[in-house]
Amino acid sequence: MGRHSLPDEAGADAPGPRPRTRGRTVAVATALVLTVAAGTAAAVRGDLLSFGDSCRDEAVELDVVAAPDIAPALRAAADDAREKEVTSDGSCIDVRVTARDSYKVADELRTGQGDAGYDVWVPDSELWLQRVGPGSMQNKVSPAGNIASSPVGMAMVPSAAESLGWPEKTYDWLELTGAAMKSDKLRLGAADPARSATGLLALAKLSTAAGKPGGKGGDTRAAEMAKALSSRTSDSDSRLVDTVARDASGTEKGKPRRNQALILSEQAAYKHNASAGEENSLDMFYPKDGSPRLDYPYTLVREDELSTDQSRAALRFMTLFSDDEGRAILAEHGFRTGTEAPSAKLVTAAGGRTPQPYTAEASEPPGEKELQETLGMWTITVQSARLSTVVDVSDSMGAFVPGQNRSRMEVTKSSLLRALAGFTDEDEIGLWEFATFLDGERDYRELVPTRRLGDRKGDGTQRDRVSEAFSDLAPIPGGATGLYDTTLAAYEEATSTYASGKFNALVVLTDGVNQDPGSISRRSLVSRLENLSDPKRPVPLIAIAVGPDADKEEVVQIAEATGGSGHQVDDPAQIHAVILKAIMEAGSHG
Repeated sequence: MGRHSLPDEAGADAPGPRPRTRGRTVAVATALVLTVAAGTAAAVRGDLLSFGDSCRDEAVELDVVAAPDIAPALRAAADDAREKEVTSDGSCIDVRVTARDSYKVADELRTGQGDAGYDVWVPDSELWLQRVGPGSMQNKVSPAGNIASSPVGMAMVPSAAESLGWPEKTYDWLELTGAAMKSDKLRLGAADPARSATGLLALAKLSTAAGKPGGKGGDTRAAEMAKALSSRTSDSDSRLVDTVARDASGTEKGKPRRNQALILSEQAAYKHNASAGEENSLDMFYPKDGSPRLDYPYTLVREDELSTDQSRAALRFMTLFSDDEGRAILAEHGFRTGTEAPSAKLVTAAGGRTPQPYTAEASEPPGEKELQETLGMWTITVQSARLSTVVDVSDSMGAFVPGQNRSRMEVTKSSLLRALAGFTDEDEIGLWEFATFLDGERDYRELVPTRRLGDRKGDGTQRDRVSEAFSDLAPIPGGATGLYDTTLAAYEEATSTYASGKFNALVVLTDGVNQDPGSISRRSLVSRLENLSDPKRPVPLIAIAVGPDADKEEVVQIAEATGGSGHQVDDPAQIHAVILKAIMEAGSHG
């Protein structure tokens, strides 16, 4: 099946996870996981692997945390397995399912906060596994296969769908979103891409359609689209569905104007239509350039700490969804199963009709870099950003990048100009440069004050001034890296001019270590940054070490003193993606 994932919120009817019981620890080899998922599932289902005939022995307990949309189906399967005394190695399996938003679980696993307390995680999309990342050694996640899928499209109240020619007329993502956002007559809602895989997959698709990264006007157009969507964004998919209009006009006395179109999964539309009645049902558009899909990866959590019994019971439970009965349970809850064409009954119930391309192959899921850029763009677009940028102009920035006929400075400027294109006129950007004794005794110099990009002065805008200043950056012959004094001065300025309601950050780019013997020490710098940092007025420092001569450990230590992050890139062309990744991570904790 295709791969995807969703958010995880605690279900009101679900008890909390049981204390995690661990027996003999053993790592389940990846090969075994894949083999059971793909080949030996039939043997497992048939109890050919030492399964007993009864539940005389104590049941194997298994705690599963799942995305809220699929949790009811998993609970139904768990109840069915309990009733039929399904066994694993002769012992019954006792599965308890808790619904939680996937973004919360992903952040919990990524940061390693506390004991996970569950053995299996079923988010709505593989995107959340990418969020956890391979570096999360405290809470390792091991996907064993995908148990269901649901395409993402655009659901509309019938009057709105009819106005756009549904179901005969088909649109690609950009056309459909553009038609829905053309005027306030057709109000489009979406779930927050930072918290919803549905929202993130759609925004990534729209960003790609708006223009290739770095293409003329592409990044700016994507940011403008995100800004428009953000005005009608809900915290979660369930809350988004609650915003849909209940009549043709979308107006209800004494209440805000409701949405007439929603970016929604097929399963969410199916669930809504099942209880809404014909008058309040939704019609479903499937964009012709491909619908990304939620793919519900069945994931073992910290598998090296699971006992053999728990590991095998977890895989046993997964195989139930390859059986006819398990697939029927998923279908009853509005999910697609297998790779064959979806049933007409399911699609019709979700609001789909021919000739909408609902049987088309799922579009390729976005890569990790694309996701980072999309989320970074969303963070700075929705909140509006205030970024003070500080760039190293020491002599070493003139060194050539290996494999390229361009210097570090030239590539850095190109990356900064590309990043600038992704900001809207509401964002505030400024620029400092630094090298030793750049301005008398000072190692730094302000080139452009941090102001709103749309502000006009004379014949140009702030964006024009920043763009020109980026383009004019040049290495200072003989200049060394005055990193410490510059960082302190820039951070003092950024915190003293904090803009409430915006994402505030200081970005420092350097290709070396501090080379000013007369500056403060690193220990003193870290201490003073910690004193200046205020959690109520956060200004994370995003420090980027460029090239092999820079010290990543140094920039990490300095940045973390402010709640920010340090990074190292071998190629300055990576700066744009790193800035967006850092903004996304910092913004998710804001």
